[in-house]
Amino acid sequence: MAKKLCRSFNRKMIGGVCGGLADYFDLDVSLVRLIFVGIALVTALLPMLIFYLIAWIIIPIGEAKKD
Repeated sequence: MAKKLCRSFNRKMIGGVCGGLADYFDLDVSLVRLIFVGIALVTALLPMLIFYLIAWIIIPIGEAKKD
């Protein structure tokens, strides 16, 4: 079965984009969030904020999983 990128329903803080990326790439969600914040600070915040908003709109929400 092929992997499908979707926003995380269980591991979200705002929109679930970082949680979904962490699930897709099999990474720790905290690491993905730290990378996101680091890139956002280096690029003066606006480009990553725009990326996050677009990803929030485009990527579908995943189903709730019982962990």
